[in-house]
Amino acid sequence: MRVLVVKTTSMGDVVHTLPAVSDMAQAIPQIQIDWLIEEPFAGIARLHPKVRRVIPIQFRKWRKRFWAVDVRSLLKVRLDELRAQPYDWIIDFQGLLKSALFARLARGKSSALIAGYDRASIKEPFAAWFYDRKAAVSRSLPAVERNRKLAAQHLDYLLQDQTNFGIKAALNLQLHPWCPSSAYAVLIPAASRIEKLWPEEYWIAVAERLKSEGLALVILWGSKQEHARAERLALRCTAVVPPFLTVTDVAGLLANSRMVIGLDTGFTHLASALARPTIGIYCDHDPGLAPLTGPAFTASLGDKGSAPTKAQVLDSVEIALQRWIS
Repeated sequence: MRVLVVKTTSMGDVVHTLPAVSDMAQAIPQIQIDWLIEEPFAGIARLHPKVRRVIPIQFRKWRKRFWAVDVRSLLKVRLDELRAQPYDWIIDFQGLLKSALFARLARGKSSALIAGYDRASIKEPFAAWFYDRKAAVSRSLPAVERNRKLAAQHLDYLLQDQTNFGIKAALNLQLHPWCPSSAYAVLIPAASRIEKLWPEEYWIAVAERLKSEGLALVILWGSKQEHARAERLALRCTAVVPPFLTVTDVAGLLANSRMVIGLDTGFTHLASALARPTIGIYCDHDPGLAPLTGPAFTASLGDKGSAPTKAQVLDSVEIALQRWIS
């Protein structure tokens, strides 16, 4: 059986789809799984050993220049890749009009079944019109469970209780001499929207507590504005601010860390998927819909419009530190 996973963005959503890939591979041993995904996040899909082929696209760039010759040429290359060997199933985990369109384009003239959520379960109900098979999955479930149930319903297998992200990563320290040689924790204080930010004074308090246990600190960033914030915090708590890293390099950095504390961002979710003790700070999102999930200690603190207090985060840091020390 050949299956195409359609989940193009965003980073956290891509991470939340990994357990469904593990489920499919376990339930159907001979399955071949490909993944259609936006180029910046392709490194995450490649971390899963059961993903045979990753097909990267750049829709965010293409849509601005769709009629340009080079864009249309690259789109044709990607479509030829998708259609080279017909799929049995194309499963749209995204549930958007654009992802449903990608699924249709990927099928071409083949007999592949396009599957997704039904109208009541989907973010953009009209997208369900593009599907041959539809599944009802409650929108109140956490994202990881929604994805797992979607695949299980369509491919007709029973879910196991254990959630398995199925990924591993490592950082080549010879290529990244800036990385601390001693045990370190990673802080992720930057986000794309100001509503997600947590006070810098609180971050300093967390940093000082971690340093008191002998942990070095690394502060992640992803944009020019985030880099400035990281540098500002690093000056106050003596932390390392790495150069700009690829998604693959960040995965290795997180996997080698002793603990990760971050805002509700894709990298924080990736840390918990990599089995790191992880504390998530939610300032503008309901953690019940996308909680941190993983085999190690996790804490998803805060709520939409209600950031966690400094004391709440420090209490979770204490729990994580005690488990590390013991």
